[in-house]
Amino acid sequence: MQTYTVINKPTIFLIGIQCRTSNAPEEGSRDIPRLWEKFYTEDIINQIPHKCSQEIMALYCDYEGDYTQPYSCVIGCPVSSLEQIPDGMVAKVIPEGSYAVFSAIGEHPQSLIETWGKIWQTPLKRTYTGDYEVYGEKFFSDSAKEVSVFIAIE
Repeated sequence: MQTYTVINKPTIFLIGIQCRTSNAPEEGSRDIPRLWEKFYTEDIINQIPHKCSQEIMALYCDYEGDYTQPYSCVIGCPVSSLEQIPDGMVAKVIPEGSYAVFSAIGEHPQSLIETWGKIWQTPLKRTYTGDYEVYGEKFFSDSAKEVSVFIAIE
């Protein structure tokens, strides 16, 4: 079983680009890489106002049920204000709460795919209010490519 820690996180504001998808093999494995490609090719990170940091986040939210049902994926950055949302982008509020934190370490995206597979098998009381990945300094500067995955729990 994948090991994790439980922490409390404050509310986070996020601005980014969004797609609607599911974990069905023909959808998530197609839609999410396309969203990442758009994020990089259109230089979305430099269009997001009021960034708190250079961290990139991938938020999974607006679940229709559990992880087997459709959901939204938003790739963006944490921000200090939602007052200015650029055209073509969305604003999301990640609620304060308890999160199980997993680490995906290694070759990307394979380590992340494996981590999500283990998360789905871990007996957590998930709230589905918003799960997210954080691509920070350990991802961009470390050869180990570490991504933190936060799962909202009761």
